[in-house]
Amino acid sequence: MSNELSRLNWFKSSYSGGQTSCVEVAWVEGGVVGVRDSKNPTGPALVFSPSAWDAFTAGVVGGDFKQQA
Repeated sequence: MSNELSRLNWFKSSYSGGQTSCVEVAWVEGGVVGVRDSKNPTGPALVFSPSAWDAFTAGVVGGDFKQQA
């Protein structure tokens, strides 16, 4: 992971309940959003533009990513 991203203030959702298998999010300079696997904090991270992040979170809230049975 970029040294720049490793120094960010990463956080998990309050819904994670302290579990370790979660994603973590960080606000990056310039308004972009970083996302990484909490089990691998030194591994790769994805970086989203503000509009892409807004679309993703709206999809989560709207149920677009519900697991198929």
